[in-house]
Amino acid sequence: RLLLVPYSAHHVPTYHEWMQDEAIQKATASEPLTLEEEYAMQRSWRTDADKLTFIVCTRDADAGAGSISIIAGEQDAPSRMVGDVNLFLYDADDDDDDEDKDKAQSTPTAHTTPLKPIIGELEIMIARPSQQNQGLGLETLRAFLSYIQTQLPLLGTEYAGARGAAVQYLRVKIDKDNVRSLRLFEKLGFVKTGAGPNYFGEVEMR
Repeated sequence: RLLLVPYSAHHVPTYHEWMQDEAIQKATASEPLTLEEEYAMQRSWRTDADKLTFIVCTRDADAGAGSISIIAGEQDAPSRMVGDVNLFLYDADDDDDDEDKDKAQSTPTAHTTPLKPIIGELEIMIARPSQQNQGLGLETLRAFLSYIQTQLPLLGTEYAGARGAAVQYLRVKIDKDNVRSLRLFEKLGFVKTGAGPNYFGEVEMR
């Protein structure tokens, strides 16, 4: 039912419109930006090695299950855009799980250089109310996680250079009162960490 396409400049006006919604701002812990700032953010997200962002679009019902050719502005026209999904990469903190970190560092590359341990953080937004509560979030995340799995070596090289990187774990931070999102990630096998809500009222799941 869905297409995931890289976040591009022609998506910005629609994305900017979504982000004026106060409910979305609260759910995503975001501040409203000007349209010019939104374009600058898009350029950053498209080029930075620590970010991976796709726009979620509805797909023609008669397109079939296989791959299709994407023409910018057609299959991803504003009327088809429903949300976005993101991966942000971070260096593993010193106080993260030592066992996982040691495992990541002990995985050698072809040159026996330890891989850089990193953490991946997921974010998802189904912005159009008419498209919510229809299973699109779960479908989006399954497709996105499958893509990440196949692209991990490339993502690690882009982030850490020739040394490469190993993802210790994926995490998501969700407002403790956002029951719908908490249940969504539970369906994918994520579980809450024992730390409880942080200062901002967010629960971490891995």
